[in-house]
Amino acid sequence: MKILILCTGNSCRSQMAEGFLKAFDKNLSVYSAGTAPSKSVHPKAIEVMTELGVDITNNLPENVDQYLPQEFDYVITVCGSAKESCPTFVGNVKHNIHIGFEDPADALGTDEEITLEFRRIRDEILRDFFAFYRKNLNGNI
Repeated sequence: MKILILCTGNSCRSQMAEGFLKAFDKNLSVYSAGTAPSKSVHPKAIEVMTELGVDITNNLPENVDQYLPQEFDYVITVCGSAKESCPTFVGNVKHNIHIGFEDPADALGTDEEITLEFRRIRDEILRDFFAFYRKNLNGNI
């Protein structure tokens, strides 16, 4: 099963979703990319994923263009707010689906308030991607 998780910056939500799917099932081929990739994965995304034992420290934001020639079973977009325009994958894909989340990189406030927002979004991604995994990939965890 080959899955691409797609957003704009590929620094938070898509990286967390990729990390969770890989943690659920080592046999999945999971990738994430963005249409305008950031320079690095957001440090808060790394921090809150590490809290749950999922290591994304070596992940790097990638451009979706490199995946266009490939075939995927699923392409999942994760953009969430009305101000974002979710990218569209124009490559060969069996199932395009959307599982949207707010962007925790937009969080404002103290360091602790920002961390809490990253945790909230992380937990939503965990919940929704676990449901996707159980329903669509016959996950028996």
